[in-house]
Amino acid sequence: MSSGSKSISKYKNGWMLFLFILIGIVLGGLIAELTAGVPGLSWLAYGNTFGINNSGNAIIIDLGILVITFALQIRITIASIIGVVLAILAYKFI
Repeated sequence: MSSGSKSISKYKNGWMLFLFILIGIVLGGLIAELTAGVPGLSWLAYGNTFGINNSGNAIIIDLGILVITFALQIRITIASIIGVVLAILAYKFI
């Protein structure tokens, strides 16, 4: 076996798992947005939003000529949870 032919399982590490989970969250969120108005699939968009948002809770640093605003908002939906589970399963079987 030559050194150029490495299996994909050799590259499995924490960063690859993080990337898979991130892709699962993004695709799940996209599916939740797309199915929010569909009568039979609207349950996928059910979830909750929490964090530091722009409704007065944001951290604002005013430096005179530069204003920096920090905000973090996380929206967890059924579709994003399913996306994470599928991403972890895909990672395990690669």
